[in-house]
Amino acid sequence: MTAATPRTVEQYLDLLRAELQGADPALVQDALYDAEEHLRAELAQNPGATEEAMLGRIVASYGAPAEVADAYRTNEARVQAALRTPPPKAMRTALGRFFAVYTDPRAYLSIAYMLLALATGILYFVFAVTGSALTAGLAILIIGVPFFLLFIGTARVLALAEGRIVESMLGVRMPRRPVHPGPAAGWWTRIVEMIQDPRTWGTLVYLVAMLPLGIFYFTFALVGVVVSLSLFLAPIAVLLQVAGIITIDGQVQGPDAFWLPLISILGIVLLTITLHLSRGIGYLHGQLAKYLLVRPAPTADEAVAA
Repeated sequence: MTAATPRTVEQYLDLLRAELQGADPALVQDALYDAEEHLRAELAQNPGATEEAMLGRIVASYGAPAEVADAYRTNEARVQAALRTPPPKAMRTALGRFFAVYTDPRAYLSIAYMLLALATGILYFVFAVTGSALTAGLAILIIGVPFFLLFIGTARVLALAEGRIVESMLGVRMPRRPVHPGPAAGWWTRIVEMIQDPRTWGTLVYLVAMLPLGIFYFTFALVGVVVSLSLFLAPIAVLLQVAGIITIDGQVQGPDAFWLPLISILGIVLLTITLHLSRGIGYLHGQLAKYLLVRPAPTADEAVAA
C-alpha cells in the first residue's frame, strides 16, 4: 500500500495498523476501534455517496493513518505518565531495597486484586462452564445460534471489564475498547469469525482458569498477611499483658521472653516477602491476562502484507 488516500475502510485500518506496528496491542485495539467506529458511522450517514469519495472527506477531517497513529502514541505517553504510580525511592543497600516494597502502592494493589480474584473467579468459572454446556446442548436447535452469539458476546464484555480491573490494580495496559464487529454480516458469518478468532478461545480459557487461580491467590494473600501480622503482633500483645497494660482472658502460654522480639522480626520479614511475591504474582497475572484477552498486534511481515 502507498500513502495515498485509502479507497475502503479496510484499507484505512490496514494502514493504521501498519503505522501502529510495534505499539502495545491494547493501544492498537483501541485505535482501530475508534477509527472504524468513526468511519463506518460517517458512511452510514451518507448512504448515497460512494465509499471512496466519502473516505476522502473523512480522512481530511479525521486524519491520515500516520497522523492518527502519532496522535495515539503521544496521548498514550501522556496518559501513562499521569497514571503511573510514583516509583519508590532508590535504595543503595540490599536491605533498603528489600524493605522499600512498603512504599510501593503496586504491592498493596496486587494483594487487593488477589483477594478479589476469588469472587471474580467463581463468577467467571460458573458463567463459562454453564454457557459452554448450554451452547453444546442447544447446538442442534435453531436457538443455539443466537445463544452462541450472546454467550461469546457476553464473555467478551466480561473480558473487557476484567481488563479494566487488571489495568487499574496491576498496572498492565489493557484495552479500553472492544474489537469492532465490522460491517453488518449474517449470523453464520459471525459464528465463523468468532470460531476463527483466537481471542474467543483465549477468553474462555482465562475465565475458566480464574477459579483455580483465584483460589490460590486468595489463599496465598490471606494466609501470608494473617500469619505475618500474627507473628508480629502476638509477642507485642504478650509483653503488654505481662506489663499489665492490657488484659488477655485465659492463660497465655508462649516461648521465653528472649524469643518474643525475634518472633516479631520474623513476622515483619514474612510480611515483606509476602508483599514482594504478591507484586511479582500481580505482574505475571497481568501478562497472562494480556496474552489471553488481547488480540496480538501484527508482526512486521503481517503489516507489510496488509
